[in-house]
Amino acid sequence: MTLVAATGSRRVLRRLLRHRTGVVGLVLAAALVLVALAAPLLAPADPAAVDFDHVLGQPSPTALLGTDELGRDQLSRVFFGVRASVFVGVVSVLLALVVAVPLGLVAGYYRGAVDAVVSRVTDTLLAFPFLVLAVGLAAVLGASMLNAAIAIGVSQVPNLIRVVRGEALRLATEEYVAASVAAGARGGTVLFRHVLPNSINALLVQVTVAIPQAIIGEALLSFLGLGVQPPTPSLGVMLSAAQTYFAQAPWLVVFPGLTIVLATLGFNLLGDGLRDALDPKGSR
Repeated sequence: MTLVAATGSRRVLRRLLRHRTGVVGLVLAAALVLVALAAPLLAPADPAAVDFDHVLGQPSPTALLGTDELGRDQLSRVFFGVRASVFVGVVSVLLALVVAVPLGLVAGYYRGAVDAVVSRVTDTLLAFPFLVLAVGLAAVLGASMLNAAIAIGVSQVPNLIRVVRGEALRLATEEYVAASVAAGARGGTVLFRHVLPNSINALLVQVTVAIPQAIIGEALLSFLGLGVQPPTPSLGVMLSAAQTYFAQAPWLVVFPGLTIVLATLGFNLLGDGLRDALDPKGSR
């Protein structure tokens, strides 16, 4: 089983590496994670260090992305802002998976009353746009990085439940699942030995969609004052503070905004590549 899984993983990796946009996405996503992990080492200065002698400094050899309204180094703040985005993205998606996977599996496999209740609650939550639901939850929970991650994670649960439930419904009709049941396997064993492992591919693709959603969500919440709180660096906080100075220091908006664009683009391209690598028959 391990050898088969390893062989399958290598095959998927080879397909992904032949997918041009998927490779671009992989490079961008890997760079984002690397920056987040190594931010203290990569940052040329303390992101919170104030220097009133160099307020709103233009990009230069000493400050590659310029300085902000307090003279803080923009490059350092972007690096640490990426760290906040990745933290919120990973924590929120993990939270959403912990809640959505069991509910989706149970609803899709057992159906009946459980499926009806889970489906109705999911449909109700899906009636609210993702960002609207995240903002509402963050306002209730209070402004902090962790609460922003929780709000975004809860907002992503309905989409993940729908994906997992759909996979469970499809896999429940497969012959090997019926054979396992006929051999006396219990429902929990079937779910976690057969249904869940064969749902991983769909979940991987969905995760690459959920992470850029979380990055945008964190930026929006921080921009509105409901996420990361100053002076902690965040791409959303940087954009919010830069509004007043856009005319005289446009780099304060351009670089954080461009970072958000590249981060979301990278994960979306990686998701496209993974989808085609995992399901070559359905690739375009």
